[in-house]
Amino acid sequence: MSESVLVLNANFEPINVCNLQRAIGLILTNRATLVLNGRGEIHTVNQVFPRPSIIRLQHMVHRPRPRVKLTRREVFRRDNYTCQYCGRRTNDLTVDHVIPRHLGGRHIWTNVVTACAACNHRKGGRTLAEAGMTLLRQPTEPPNTALYIFGRHLSEYAEWAPFLSGW
Repeated sequence: MSESVLVLNANFEPINVCNLQRAIGLILTNRATLVLNGRGEIHTVNQVFPRPSIIRLQHMVHRPRPRVKLTRREVFRRDNYTCQYCGRRTNDLTVDHVIPRHLGGRHIWTNVVTACAACNHRKGGRTLAEAGMTLLRQPTEPPNTALYIFGRHLSEYAEWAPFLSGW
């Protein structure tokens, strides 16, 4: 029951990912319909229910387009788990502020990058020019497309791909 289910709005726009139990509850209360099964069935004493992979809400839910939250994990994902100073891929990564906070740098997408511990220590609390370092790529805010937001699930649920592209 811990499988993920893609939730589509009434116009087939991807809006959320929920667990299997929540998806079945939405289907049983007629708040959603099954779009894609492909996982088999759940057998109870009296009934058989499909195990949904994608469901669609019956009524349109108006909500703003979700933005990618600025978290440590999302910074690593945006930078492809690579140090933005030396290009090394390692498990010992940190988040570095390009313009240090004590010099007026803000904690925003365009001022944070992934750095290995050695490069972060070498840069210290200095600017890039003071430290004599350069960035491999300028930091930007990741796209708020459905493919980027829900794309981390695609390796496990490839059947979601047609519903995520184009939004």
